[in-house]
Amino acid sequence: MARKIDIVNRKIFREYELIERYTAGLQLVGTEIKSIRLGKATLSDAWCYFKSGELFVKGMNITRYEQGTHYNHVPDRDRKLLLTRHELRKLERKVRERGFTIVVIRLFITDAGYAKAEIALARGKAIYDKRQDIKRRDLDRETGRKFKS
Repeated sequence: MARKIDIVNRKIFREYELIERYTAGLQLVGTEIKSIRLGKATLSDAWCYFKSGELFVKGMNITRYEQGTHYNHVPDRDRKLLLTRHELRKLERKVRERGFTIVVIRLFITDAGYAKAEIALARGKAIYDKRQDIKRRDLDRETGRKFKS
């Protein structure tokens, strides 16, 4: 049985408030999908932008494939995301009007073998929001301990 590939960007949950989530396909070249299947991708600096009505992801680093020849891919190139026209228009409108950003949450392989990216429309958190999250998490941890003992 093949191992399950699920690469998650945990930093996103600390830095951003996620508004809406979408699942998008990725337009990849041959050696990129092979590297992803080996789990050799990094999402720590990945974000999305619009260019000519199409959505691209920037900052996603997919390591070069070890057995690749001179046909190997460029690790940090911009990759096109595949969404429906309706979803693209909706996202582009929200990014322009309200100042949201689009971030990549996770990269995974479906049962059919396709690489997909889970993206989210997000708003950056202020410092006090981050402190509120830490306080809430600590309180939840304390109340959980009280009920267990």
